[in-house]
Amino acid sequence: MLIIKSNIRKQVPKEMRVGIDVANALDKAAQELLKKAVERAKENKRTTILAQDI
Repeated sequence: MLIIKSNIRKQVPKEMRVGIDVANALDKAAQELLKKAVERAKENKRTTILAQDI
């Protein structure tokens, strides 16, 4: 898991609650984002993922 649940709470206003499935959804989105970044770097013949790949 890439997403740390306690860090989600730090970013959400105190009056808001965070659903139990939010961390999993964010983790899945982050994994997909990284997967696409890896593919873009490979397409550009690089072995380093850059910010522009995201």
